[in-house]
Amino acid sequence: MLNWGNRFNICCFLDNHQYELPRHRIECLLGAGSLREISANAGAAFASLQTFLSAEKDWVFGHLGYDLKNELETLSSSHPDGVGFPDLFFFIPQIVAQLTPDALIIGVTDDSHETVYNEIAAAPASIPASPAAGASIRSRFSAQEYIDTVERIRQHILKGDCYEMNFCQEFYAEKADIHPLKVYGSLSRSSPNPFSAYYKLGDKYLLCMSPERYLNRSGHTILSQPIKGTSRRDAENEARDALSKDHLRTSEKERSENIMVVDLVRNDLSRVCRKGTVKVDELCGIYSFPQVHQMISTVSGELEDNTSFADIIKATFPMGSMTGAPKKRVMQLIEQYERSKRGLFSGSIGYIHPEGDFDFNVVIRSIAYNAATAYLSFHTGSAITFQSDPAGEYQECLLKAEAIKKVLE
Repeated sequence: MLNWGNRFNICCFLDNHQYELPRHRIECLLGAGSLREISANAGAAFASLQTFLSAEKDWVFGHLGYDLKNELETLSSSHPDGVGFPDLFFFIPQIVAQLTPDALIIGVTDDSHETVYNEIAAAPASIPASPAAGASIRSRFSAQEYIDTVERIRQHILKGDCYEMNFCQEFYAEKADIHPLKVYGSLSRSSPNPFSAYYKLGDKYLLCMSPERYLNRSGHTILSQPIKGTSRRDAENEARDALSKDHLRTSEKERSENIMVVDLVRNDLSRVCRKGTVKVDELCGIYSFPQVHQMISTVSGELEDNTSFADIIKATFPMGSMTGAPKKRVMQLIEQYERSKRGLFSGSIGYIHPEGDFDFNVVIRSIAYNAATAYLSFHTGSAITFQSDPAGEYQECLLKAEAIKKVLE
């Protein structure tokens, strides 16, 4: 499906890599080509988006960029953005292909279903691994600069400016010569995750191996699954791996980070859900992925009648796991202490079903690439609380970047 879909100038491929998680109904989903689209930057982006969606009852794919927070909270951003995705982009695809456990379902606007099926079947059945990708990776922070900045953030927490802040750094390469599809294939082999995406807008690409769901709507039920809490996997030693997992489960610091974000998500969902329906379905569950164990909670609620997609996003975006609390103040501090725009990182990619249900991820563990300028970027970060060990937070950033750096270097 992906080898075939990559021929289009615009495509979005979503893959759950056979993780059997709640609310996953489609193994792979592809939107290819564009019949109609909307592209906007923060300002009047949400009004334009809702006008677009109200006029269309069709499959819609696209993204929400982190800097939409400027419109939602009257903020600003002045850092460089080397990749250049718009803050918001959605498109109605020419072709939709759904791979379920039982069938490949093809939707087109004409009678070419069989032609499309035959073309997909004839495409290569695997993606070749990327050779040495030709990307010399640098960071916006040295280790000491990152550690010093975490210490300054801890002082903000001590003074009461905030409770928790997600602080990130950009890793980047200029004159990067990569084959996006092959790099995505390499990431899929080394770090398959349930909310993965290959996203192409002309000469801009996002290669995403996210383990985190931002929002899922099914009928009147809305569900969010924030991640906070990470420990390293040990594939060579089962006992050490189990010990790492148990340490995560019992860590007071990691649990406090997760519970703080759960409270933030409950507050966000309560703005669009019926009174008394917001609940925590699972608190601090431990889930294992190829490189890391993660602590994940699940929060859900029943939507008020006539709640639009834009209403839901405006109430919940950016997701609390990528900001901290209180949300507006930490986003101001993020702008103060980080050194580049996040762009699509900390944003979201996903789809809207013709009946209004939707599923969107959190863009983490992702490579953004501009093929026209040969600029490559990826971010990693961690949640800073007063109990944080600055050197330990830096090591967590490196752990999260490890799979990507291995592929690129």
